[in-house]
Amino acid sequence: MVSLRKRSLEGEMLPVTSIVAALAALSLVALSIAVSLRRKKVGVRLGFGEDPTLMRRIRAQGNFTEYVPLALIVLAIAEYRQAPAVLLWTIGGLLIAGRCLHFAGIMTARTPLSAPGMAGTYSALIIGAITLLSI
Repeated sequence: MVSLRKRSLEGEMLPVTSIVAALAALSLVALSIAVSLRRKKVGVRLGFGEDPTLMRRIRAQGNFTEYVPLALIVLAIAEYRQAPAVLLWTIGGLLIAGRCLHFAGIMTARTPLSAPGMAGTYSALIIGAITLLSI
């Protein structure tokens, strides 16, 4: 049985990746619900019809699924290879913050947060790749 009591992360396998992956999973569920609710509201089962809001939500969800899996793989390998914790938390933090900013930006007609969100995502991947090449 899984215990939800507070415990130390010391000695656990890939604790940083586990936390970041859990946050990513919850984020994907939120994105998917946003798409589903909009589909129901506008009566579109496939595609996005003529609804720009639905199109933005679908692209936010798609963009998430295009970037997050590779970033999590990079993070997991870096953690497995014992990269410094500060780098692991930086990669994970940039990824989650970047995805949240991108989602917030793309959900509105004006997208001032999308660019910093993508910059966070790109930075997570670049720092992760450099980390893998240097350890």
